[in-house]
Amino acid sequence: MVFFRNSTRLRVSQTLIAACLALVTLGAQSAPPSGAPAQQPPPPAPAGQQPPPPAPAGQQTPPSGVVTSPAPAQPTFSVQVNLVTTDVIARDGAGQFVADLDRKDLEVFEDGVKQEIASLVLVHGGRVYNLQLPPPPPNPEGIVLPTTRPASDAAGRIFLLFVDDLHLDFRNTGRIRELFKRISKNLIHDGDMFGIVSTGPSSLAIDLTYDRRRLDEAIKRITGNGLKPSDILEAPETSQGPSEVRYRAHVAFSTLTDLVRELERVQNRRKAIIYVSNGYDFNPFPEGRLGDDPYFGTPDNLGRDSSATDSMRQGQQFADADLARDLADVTRAANRANASIYTIDPRGLVGGPDIDEQVDPTEWQTYVRKTQDSLRAMADLTGGLAVVNQNDFDKALKRIDAETSDYYILGYYSTNPDPTRRTRKVEVKTPRKDVDIWARSSYSLKRPQPPSSQR
Repeated sequence: MVFFRNSTRLRVSQTLIAACLALVTLGAQSAPPSGAPAQQPPPPAPAGQQPPPPAPAGQQTPPSGVVTSPAPAQPTFSVQVNLVTTDVIARDGAGQFVADLDRKDLEVFEDGVKQEIASLVLVHGGRVYNLQLPPPPPNPEGIVLPTTRPASDAAGRIFLLFVDDLHLDFRNTGRIRELFKRISKNLIHDGDMFGIVSTGPSSLAIDLTYDRRRLDEAIKRITGNGLKPSDILEAPETSQGPSEVRYRAHVAFSTLTDLVRELERVQNRRKAIIYVSNGYDFNPFPEGRLGDDPYFGTPDNLGRDSSATDSMRQGQQFADADLARDLADVTRAANRANASIYTIDPRGLVGGPDIDEQVDPTEWQTYVRKTQDSLRAMADLTGGLAVVNQNDFDKALKRIDAETSDYYILGYYSTNPDPTRRTRKVEVKTPRKDVDIWARSSYSLKRPQPPSSQR
């Protein structure tokens, strides 16, 4: 019986709709009011052509032979608001992690303007114990969706082991493998996800996994392939110095940047990058390369005149600035992904050069200092830790383990609508007097994508 009643209503509705359409059609075909010019029917289309489409309702059809310009296109503006997240580490006077903070205990400022905290995640012991996700976006009008329950993410930490074998000494291969065995033992625990990537001939590219056996297999393949001082001194020169030195550094930076962009997809988790490298220097051993070494001279000074040497010296004036710019680009990408870089120099305590390397001791110490400073800069600008010029790797790994196990992830929606202010300062405070707060100091917006080419 219900089926027949519904069918009757459907037929009645269809009859009413048809009657309304008939009335509208008759009204449209009626004669125009008195005093208004009668509308002439459009002329027939020439043979082989389709007739022009009828003009929309309420729009006058232009007379024949009159060309009208199309209406100007309205500009389209797109606005996107992203959740800004930053790691927050809270410790008391004794250095112990404080795990009882709430939203009312934290304040976040961007460029001096207080922001409203939208999300707060507490991670203690490498596990998520408290999760306050940001409010979901409002549903479109007319659509009613059932409420969803967020899945409890009890997974461990995320580590990316970055093996920069293009800047690791071949003679230290055994020491480097021993370092990664310590990382596997003291840092990566059960439940932690990790991936391994290399920049050179070690050919390591392991996606995020929980299988620790893959780490053991990768350690056996790690081999240093860095340039020796003699390789740098004998390499051909360009206006920017040894071309091979910059090429290897750019390979490492571009590889890391691509990986960090993929890590942006992971939300509400802290990402730690264990960056193992000897560091970078775009102008290594300048006196020895240019023939001014008082001890050994240069092995490449045959046929080099003074004018060529002067031009090379002028081209190297901005080598340190170029390195600083490249490091800033890498660290900005890491900060956007909320990833901290922990740099480790496997050389440990560095003494003098090898006996078979003809390098001025003063230039060698300058080279070591610059390479270590580059690793310090990467760690400091991303909230990580630089393990350089020390041999106690176990102590450093335990500190990294503590920093990646206990932390908060604070999120807010920026109230600054100015897209031209790309770099913004962030400051996190607490009204509690017995708590010290550490947080990221700044972040940078992505560069706007160029508009797609018009066909």
